Amino acid sequence: MTLHLRSELVATARRMSELGLTPGMSGNVSARSAGGFLITPSGMPYAELTAADVVEVKLDGSVRPGQRAPSTEWRLHRDLLVARADAAAIVHTHSLFATSVSMLRRPIPAVHYMVALAGGDEIPCAAYATFGSDELARAATAALAGGRACLLAKHGLVALGDALASALRLAAEVETLAAQYWHAAQLGSPHVLDHDELERVRARFATYGQGSRRRR
Repeated sequence: MTLHLRSELVATARRMSELGLTPGMSGNVSARSAGGFLITPSGMPYAELTAADVVEVKLDGSVRPGQRAPSTEWRLHRDLLVARADAAAIVHTHSLFATSVSMLRRPIPAVHYMVALAGGDEIPCAAYATFGSDELARAATAALAGGRACLLAKHGLVALGDALASALRLAAEVETLAAQYWHAAQLGSPHVLDHDELERVRARFATYGQGSRRRR
């Protein structure tokens, strides 16, 4: 099972890079495991990763000797997995539009109903803190209270999922929302959907897809 999860994590990291969500060697991916979590190593090109390169980190931050150095954002992943029992995987990207909006320290408002996918009425923006720090981990955990995605000020975005695939899908969706918001803002102030409409959207999402045996 661990080998399968390691391989899936590598495939997710590579797909994240292929989607253009991680310029260079930026960003990182993690998945919950027994007693801790698996995470991508620090400073390695995603195309070169193998399952053996994935790092297992205990919740106390310890790493078994002989492993690669974990991503510098392991504290962010650890604190979120501890705080959010509903999350099994985390994708963190430095994608262009989400990062651009985060440079303004703004949330992404509900300019499109797909914002509801992240669980709240906007995609919040966590307070700025130095990358890899305990302060950043705390800021992201606070911003994600009750939601599944947030921006990190002057940094990028974080998305949670019940599996690696769903975390990656949400990260890609947030990047699309950030791009739509950026483009719409060039023409004026986009209209923002209110809470009641977003509640209706969330109710529709609850019965959307093949699992519900209903059609859109």
